Formats: sequence, structure tokens, C-alpha cells
Amino acid sequence: MKKHAIIPIFIPHKGCPNDCVFCNQKVITARTANVTENDVRRTIEQYLSTLDLRNLETIELAFYGGSFTGIPIEEQSAFLAIAKEYKDLSIIQKIHMSTRPDYIDEAILENLLRYDADVIELGVQSFHPQVLKASNRGHTQEDIYRACNLIKDFGFELGIQLMIGLPEDTPERCVYSAMETVKIAPSIARLYPTIVINDTELERMYRCGEYTPLTTDEAVSITKEMYRIIDNAGINIIRVGLKSTDLVNENGMIQGHTYHPAFRQLVQGEIAKEDLENSLSQLAKAGRLPADGKIIFACSPLSFSNMVGNKAVNKKYFANKYPSLKIRFTTDSSIAEGRYNVLV
Repeated sequence: MKKHAIIPIFIPHKGCPNDCVFCNQKVITARTANVTENDVRRTIEQYLSTLDLRNLETIELAFYGGSFTGIPIEEQSAFLAIAKEYKDLSIIQKIHMSTRPDYIDEAILENLLRYDADVIELGVQSFHPQVLKASNRGHTQEDIYRACNLIKDFGFELGIQLMIGLPEDTPERCVYSAMETVKIAPSIARLYPTIVINDTELERMYRCGEYTPLTTDEAVSITKEMYRIIDNAGINIIRVGLKSTDLVNENGMIQGHTYHPAFRQLVQGEIAKEDLENSLSQLAKAGRLPADGKIIFACSPLSFSNMVGNKAVNKKYFANKYPSLKIRFTTDSSIAEGRYNVLV
């Protein structure tokens, strides 16, 4: 049973005058009209009418789309006042927003405290100076550290969003960003492979041969390493890859090959495959593989789809690579989610 629900309020490009090379905010938010206070209240009520409030532990109101703290403070306050009304009535439990590192300062955070906001996600994208510059981010590495420290000092829950495969990016620079994220220790993180969206500077660079998107396999491989680093640090990775609704649709709006509707499963499936194969190798080295070839791969019921892999890719991989083994895939509720055991 789902215990957590998000009510998304999309604030378009208005809050962010900077034009990052990868961003077409009108496409991402699927709307161009300004959001009014009535829109916010109407959206909240519409979502509440569809939710089973009896079975939800947490309802989170989240301001997405633009850089929320970049819009005029009066508008921030008007939107936040509505959110606080619902929070004061215990109808929602958290107020959440996304913004940029250079739109965080003490005055902004003091105002957010007045309205009892909870979570601030920073679109960091990369910690590497060359990647930030090549992506026209408009802020520095130092701005990121300053904003993260301020958010944590004020007592807010911090989130960090990272992108994979930006201009001038490399696997090593992506891993560096993951390691810097761990040092900062946010509560939550998101990992997004770079998508070439139409009508962006990145699309122009792509068509001119100035930028080459990652293949799906490359994006999965790099994201997998970042996922391991961040997940092993105990940071909750709440999203891996974009949903089709984030892009309006996946037909005609994007270029290249990095979008996949099940990108998270591809990443977690690759992690499962590696873990299982490492365990198999250790058993083989120890001479513990059974003579009859019967092996059991076991995991939590919550991880079974990852163990099998998207479209059963892992099942096919092991069947082809280890034809002498008779592998049975099964679940065991005593195994922690994300852990994979090989039993003989």
C-alpha cells in the first residue's frame, strides 16, 4: 500500500532567467501560463479528491518546474501561505520545493521558515567546474557548497539533483559529483541522464556535432556507479531517470538515446546482475559450485523485478553465459531490499 503521495505544483520558467544548455522549461513543465494562487489551491483540491487519505502517512506539496526561490518573494509567500494552510490543518505533512544553488541566501531561507517549509532540492547537476561552465549553469562550484551548508544550517531537509552526461562530462567527473554529494550528506538525491530536448542549445550542439549524447548502455553504466556510491552512504535516491510526463511525451520531443521509460530498473538491474555474478565467481573460486549445477538466486520480493532485469534481461544473460548452471530465481522476505543472494 502506498504510504506517501506528492501533490505537484508546476511553476514554469518564470523563476529561472538562466538558460542552461539542456533546458526548455516550457517543454519540461508542459505549460506556459503563469500560475496563480487560485491555480495552486485548485490543484491541491483536485489531488486531494483522488487520494485515499486514510491510508497515507505523508502527503507532500511540492513546487516543481522552475526555480521556486527565484520568483519574487511576494509570490513565494503567497504560494507558501496556501501550502501552510493545509499543513496547519494536518491535511499535508510536508512542503517541498526545487531551486538553484545561486537562489539560496539567508533572507530566502528565513522566509521559508516562516511558512514552515520542509524540503529544499537543489538542481546541482554537477560539481565539476568545467561541466558547470560548459552547461551554462550560471553558478560556481562554491555556490553549491554555500547553498547546501546554508540549507542544512537552517534545519531544512536537503536534496541534491545530479545529471549524467552533460557537455564536458566524463565518467570520472560523474563519480566525482557522486562522491561530493556523499560528503555533503543530503537526505535525498535524484539522478538524471542528460536528455537532448528540442528547442534547446544542447539540441543545436547535438545537430552540429558539438555534443554527443550517451548511449543508453553508457548512461546506465555511469549511473550505476553513482547509484552505488550514494546508496551505500545511506542517502535515499528518490528518482533515477525522467518519467515520460516530465518530457510531455517521448515521441518528437527528444533526440539521442538516453531516455528510457524504465531507466531506474535498468540501473538497479545492472547492479543486481553484477552482485549475483560476483557471488557466483567467489563460489567458483572456492570450489563450492554444486556438481548438479543447481543454483538459487534469491532477493526480497521488492527487488525481484530488478534481479530478473528489465524484460528478463538478467535471466537471459545468466542462461547464455552459464549454460551448465540450472538457476532458479526466487524471493525471500527475510532478505533486505536491494540485496541479492546466491544459494547452493
